[in-house]
Amino acid sequence: MPNYTLESSTVETLDGVNLMTRIFKPKQVKDNMVIVLVHQYSIMGGCQALMKGMASGLAEKGYAAVTFDMRGVGQSTGKPSLTGFAEVADVVAVCNWVSQNLSPNKILLVGSFAGAPIAGSAVDQIEQIIGYVSLGYPFGMMASILFGRHHKAILQSPKPKLFVMGTEDGFTSVKQLDNKLKSAAGHNETRLIEGAGHFEMEGPAFDSEMLAGR
Repeated sequence: MPNYTLESSTVETLDGVNLMTRIFKPKQVKDNMVIVLVHQYSIMGGCQALMKGMASGLAEKGYAAVTFDMRGVGQSTGKPSLTGFAEVADVVAVCNWVSQNLSPNKILLVGSFAGAPIAGSAVDQIEQIIGYVSLGYPFGMMASILFGRHHKAILQSPKPKLFVMGTEDGFTSVKQLDNKLKSAAGHNETRLIEGAGHFEMEGPAFDSEMLAGR
């Protein structure tokens, strides 16, 4: 028997998109913090189901976790955008819903791969967000064609940030990550997973590694 309960809800964005949302509630709460998980690139198959392993693992550890399908994914309405800017409104809407309905004293925002720049653009739009975790942020040159305009928001945020990345990430090199973080505001940490590639880290085999970064 899991040590958490699973609930579902629908969250509406300011532009009228309905987002299918799941709430993983621990039976024994360790901290009145909610962790909101933002899934991978919608256009390449990203969905909240890919975040279930991490969300359930967090709930087992006593932390409430929330996943959701961004616009145009699964049963969520709307259409996905190429650059992820429309999806920033999805993250803001879910975090506002969490603040109003789950009454946390703080929110930790976690973005996975393309979800990382999207989440990063929302960090300073919600006061209750106290920190940010990136899993495989695509800082590399090719990925920046799509997501480069998101970089400024997270790099200028004064909130504490943790960047988790595999050393064999094909979209961002360790050097590129280090160079980006040299100009970042606030407190920043990196956690490198030796030998891990970008898509390897998306798999369930790496869920425990991702949880170790929390």
